Amino acid sequence: MKYTKRPIYLHFLKVVAFRNYYIEGEIPVKEEVVEPRSGCPINAAVEVLGDRWSLLVLRDVIFRDRRYFRALLTGSTEGIASNILADRLVRLVEAGILVRGTAGRGQRARYSLTEAGIQTLPIIYALGNWGLDWRPGSDELRSGQQLMREEGPAFVEELMDELRVRHLDAPPKPHHGPGPLDRLDAAYAADRG
Repeated sequence: MKYTKRPIYLHFLKVVAFRNYYIEGEIPVKEEVVEPRSGCPINAAVEVLGDRWSLLVLRDVIFRDRRYFRALLTGSTEGIASNILADRLVRLVEAGILVRGTAGRGQRARYSLTEAGIQTLPIIYALGNWGLDWRPGSDELRSGQQLMREEGPAFVEELMDELRVRHLDAPPKPHHGPGPLDRLDAAYAADRG
């Protein structure tokens, strides 16, 4: 058997840059074990979330409900390449942040957040607040973060509950008025219009 180390090209526009070995023409068979650089919890989080694209993929899953490969690819404001997206989805699934639903022949796989993925929302919220204070950006794209800041931690908790309903099939909690994702959509629409 011939072992090589290079990307394997899979069906359905997915180019997965596996970090493992595979038998020529077959499914991956031997993964490299990647040990964390240290036992530090911050390092552990950075190793999963600290690259250029992972948090942006999570942002689009969380705030735009983009749960399919094509929607994530075509809806990316930053223009993520298909091979990078495929790699990040694999990494996020391997890390237990997302799960990939099984898809039958001719169907698209849907990605869902795990509880660990939902728990990244406070991190994304904090990064967004830092970005509002210290980085330039378009008013339209900043409006959602501004709404989250104005409503505060209660908004984050309410959104986490809504994500549990959408991604984990949790029973909905009663609330009055539009949900957090609807309020975010209204904020984006107001800045566009």
